[in-house]
Amino acid sequence: MTQEDWLHNFSKSETDRWIGGVCGGLGEHTPIPSWIWRLLFVLLVLCFGTGFLVYILLWIFVPRKAKT
Repeated sequence: MTQEDWLHNFSKSETDRWIGGVCGGLGEHTPIPSWIWRLLFVLLVLCFGTGFLVYILLWIFVPRKAKT
């Protein structure tokens, strides 16, 4: 899958979601599992405080999966 296809098809997960489905969506569309994405966001919150802002922005702007 090319980078353009990944970005074009990126959406929040409907099945692997704890809060907003952002990390689940990242886990579905990248080779990195969703638990690592969750850990990364928590570390960014604890170390720099930016993880919370990035997660909220992704939650707002990443679309839900299109129903087919």
